[in-house]
Amino acid sequence: MDNDAEPIRFETKIAVLLRDDLASWQRLNVTAFLVSGIAASTPELVGEPYEDADGTRYLPMFRQPVLVFEGAKEFMTTAHQRALGRGLTVSIFTQDLFATGNDRDNRAVVKAVRQGQLDLVGLALHGPKNAVDKILKGARMHP
Repeated sequence: MDNDAEPIRFETKIAVLLRDDLASWQRLNVTAFLVSGIAASTPELVGEPYEDADGTRYLPMFRQPVLVFEGAKEFMTTAHQRALGRGLTVSIFTQDLFATGNDRDNRAVVKAVRQGQLDLVGLALHGPKNAVDKILKGARMHP
């Protein structure tokens, strides 16, 4: 039997890392796109639908918090390499994606650039807490 008074603990972490030179609208847009990749690839992270007291139903959301960090352009590359080195899959957003307008073109502009040359402006990852913490060591919480 679950105790509703017990704090809920998570063994994993969902985190988004944004480049610190993005405009506000870009930060929001990039975050939305990045977390959609996490939700799509890890459906067990998504909880049950919501319902208000009137019975109106709402879409389900992640069952755990999403932490948002920021870092310099150089740190984006470091975090990306750390994540790949630890075997975590990540969602990425590159500078080139701001110039496209659909999924086909988005995938094409990423495909055209070698991994080490990606101009990353954001990435999102999900994994064990300690791995995510080590990957993001040096980043700061988004203000």
